[in-house]
Amino acid sequence: MKKHTHLSLDERITIAQLLKDCSPFKAIARELGRDPSTISKEVRGHRVPKKSGALGKAFNNCAHRFGCDCRRLCTGCKNNRYCWTCGKCISICPDYKEQKCSRLSSPPYVCNGCQNLNSCTLEKWFYRAQSAQEEYKSLLSEAREGISLSEDEIRHLDSIISPLILKGQSLNHIFQNHGDSIMVSESTLYRLINDNLFTARNLDLPRRVRFSKRKCRKNRKIDKQCRTGRTYLDYQVYIQEHPDLPVTQIDSVEGVKGGKVLLTIHFVQAEFMAAFLRDTNDSQSVIDIFNRLYLELRCDIFISLMPVLLADNGSEFSNPSRIEFDTQGNQRTHLFYCDPASPGQKGSAERNHELIRLVIPKGKPLDSYTQDDISLMMSHINSYCRPSLGNKTPYDMMCFLYGKGIPERFGIHKIAPDDVTLRPSLLAKGDDKDE
Repeated sequence: MKKHTHLSLDERITIAQLLKDCSPFKAIARELGRDPSTISKEVRGHRVPKKSGALGKAFNNCAHRFGCDCRRLCTGCKNNRYCWTCGKCISICPDYKEQKCSRLSSPPYVCNGCQNLNSCTLEKWFYRAQSAQEEYKSLLSEAREGISLSEDEIRHLDSIISPLILKGQSLNHIFQNHGDSIMVSESTLYRLINDNLFTARNLDLPRRVRFSKRKCRKNRKIDKQCRTGRTYLDYQVYIQEHPDLPVTQIDSVEGVKGGKVLLTIHFVQAEFMAAFLRDTNDSQSVIDIFNRLYLELRCDIFISLMPVLLADNGSEFSNPSRIEFDTQGNQRTHLFYCDPASPGQKGSAERNHELIRLVIPKGKPLDSYTQDDISLMMSHINSYCRPSLGNKTPYDMMCFLYGKGIPERFGIHKIAPDDVTLRPSLLAKGDDKDE
């Protein structure tokens, strides 16, 4: 029996073929010379969902679908068929109750080889060899980089380590006296300090070699598996399955490295953009903003405004579960990521950033600005007519699509057309105004 070796693509293809033939895990394990638990973990860890119907039937996972006699739940529907036959009723019916296939909770955990596949309208799960191999490669690569600590854990370590280092103590001395509280190796502490994740720096260590400061430092991802199930391909599939959901693009706009930074939230349909000032470009500041908006907007308005988020691969967005779920564990949105080095995949937000640069030129620090300044700038930008909107303003389109008063909840107000200013003078202060 093979031990301590990873599954290959050929073995995954064999697993998929034998699952289609309804072979049990023990038979598959004997064929590959593996332990049955290995096959079970592989299938459960790499199965993918698919919301598809059956022959002549739309996707519908409502427990009441076959006995339901509701008709014309959709506004303006002229069809006299039962609503469950088209499947759109599951998002609006007050009696909707989700049903999951009971067979998916026990081996083989997937629908490969199921005899009812052509007649089942429930959500299905499949094991695909190629997608499992790609997910494995991605996880293997990301598991070998970064630091496997959350921001809270790093903050806890910093509260213990940095004050003692600033007193002149060495890491060895600290580690010997606080090992039970630290719970990481001494070499990990050196890496954390070297990556500037602690308040204390290399120069504060008693006998650390003095290196010159690096010109750039890679930001560490908080959740190294954050892209799993959230790639741009997954985003395209999700949008195809939910074509009526509006998409919101999120990004960061920097002034200078290490200074304050903007979080931009761009509502693509209305071309409306809100911006929020953050002291540091970390994931916690992004999470705090979404938590605050969730409370200020009310949960129902938040979910209707931002059901789908599309972000780049910045480390500030690398803790997706804290963005997707509220503090009670309820899902409030779905977060997906663009492909690396592909800004065109969220081109609508990038074009709006050009208007921000008209007011705050690239390379200008954001430290002197307040949130009121940023809201004023975004009020002028959202009051600027767009040919793509039929010469309407994003402010007007936001009110039209989601109701009056929604822009004000983001701190955005309507600016008279003749008063719109997209020049640095809009936010000029003191000596800048004189210039």
